[in-house]
Amino acid sequence: MTRSWWGWGQAENAVPDDQCVQLASLLPGLPERPVPVPGAYLPPVRVVPPDALAPICTSLPGERASHTYGKAYRDVVRALRGDLQNAPDIVAYPRSEADVVDVLDWAGYANVAVIPYGGGTSVVGGVEHRGENPSLSLDLSNLDNVLDIDPISRSARIQAGVLGPDLEDQLRPHGYTLRHFPQSFEFSTLGGWLATRSSGHYATMHTHIDDFVESMRVVTPIGINESWRLPGSGAGPSPDRLFLGSEGTLGVITEAWMRVQERPNYRASTAIMFHSFRDGVRATRAIVQSGLTPANLRLLDAGEARFSGTAQNGETVLVLGFESAHIPVEVELADAVEIARSHGGREQDRDRGDSVERWRTTFLRMPYLRDALARMSVIIETFETATTWDRVDDLVATLHEELNKAVREVCDSPGIVNCRFTHVYPDGAAPYFTVIAPGRRGSEVEMWDEIKAAAAEVLHRHRATITHHHAVGRDHMPWYDEQRPEPFAAALVATKRALDPYGILNPGVLLWD
Repeated sequence: MTRSWWGWGQAENAVPDDQCVQLASLLPGLPERPVPVPGAYLPPVRVVPPDALAPICTSLPGERASHTYGKAYRDVVRALRGDLQNAPDIVAYPRSEADVVDVLDWAGYANVAVIPYGGGTSVVGGVEHRGENPSLSLDLSNLDNVLDIDPISRSARIQAGVLGPDLEDQLRPHGYTLRHFPQSFEFSTLGGWLATRSSGHYATMHTHIDDFVESMRVVTPIGINESWRLPGSGAGPSPDRLFLGSEGTLGVITEAWMRVQERPNYRASTAIMFHSFRDGVRATRAIVQSGLTPANLRLLDAGEARFSGTAQNGETVLVLGFESAHIPVEVELADAVEIARSHGGREQDRDRGDSVERWRTTFLRMPYLRDALARMSVIIETFETATTWDRVDDLVATLHEELNKAVREVCDSPGIVNCRFTHVYPDGAAPYFTVIAPGRRGSEVEMWDEIKAAAAEVLHRHRATITHHHAVGRDHMPWYDEQRPEPFAAALVATKRALDPYGILNPGVLLWD
């Protein structure tokens, strides 16, 4: 299989041309073809690494092109057309932590920006250098091993560059799993999850990567930061919390001790139908506040249910599931179903069981469908947030109203705005929105930026977070600036100056250049 240089996933799994046309059947034209890398615009290489680093560095066009962007809609559209003006000058593949140290030492001396790169799945401009100085993409994919397993404490020491599937393959013979499965799982790395405070597929309990961290090892320009392995500590601010979510701006995560779990042996799932989204919200809140901790508690509005094929009659769908390594979970599922019924829910016939599987299939296939529609000049992208239960109804209703208005104004045509809950908590939920609208070829990026800005302004007005699990990157910077308290911003600036005195680490992320 060949990793796509411009779009999502494996090139062999991309949607064929005829299906692109079918997906956008109401739009004229044929799907745009990706520009071959040799024909894409690549700026001249402005810097050459020293001889000592040459064995781990490359400036081949294909390497530079594939490390230019992440996988946001605006990234895919620009790469599709060969717009690679921000390509890194060098791609480095360190073979050891010592190589990482050497790269940072040279980059600080030569004033070369260093962009830590895991799987390159950022959807917020997190791996794109937009500065004037030369840049180096630091690809950690060679640091991809589980180095040690402690079966007594049930934890594992893992290098940061390991991809999700490879990590699970290395844990499986020991009977363990990290149990962290973001949608990008196949193409993202442990280091990327830690650097962006990733959230996994599971809707409740231990879904945030933060919850699995026992200790971390981070290379900074002024030295290596390694925290003690501890189950918990009250000794001042946590050193791990400083680097979790730092997005490569404070240091390069090279390895971590992670809490692992026994692999699940028992699973049970079903789908609950509701006549209204509001009823589904009430049921979801009641389930999570009851003390039950389902692995899946995914609420889909009518549009999202229709798009995923889980319901076609305007109903809201609650995808519900439990799992355990030790005990059957049918009782927990039955209790959750009963709560849903008390809020007007109707369980789908479990003998059919098709809604859960259809949703899962669409969930995994969605990034490929996004790329296919982008080739037809369709604007399609997602954004997510989180807010407390008392604000959920108003936030969702306002976003639907104002996003539909923004789409009509920007696109001169109505679009589609769908919503689902990806994660839920006793005190709130994480709504996730999908926007689909007809674009004008050549103007899609600017059109999406306008729609994205309209959405972000609504989130800020409702004091909902600018991002629940997609990180900040460069695209969310204006609203992250408004969300964080001023004293914390001042502390972050001071920390950046202390750890990265030459300002070479991922400039423009979390802090303005």
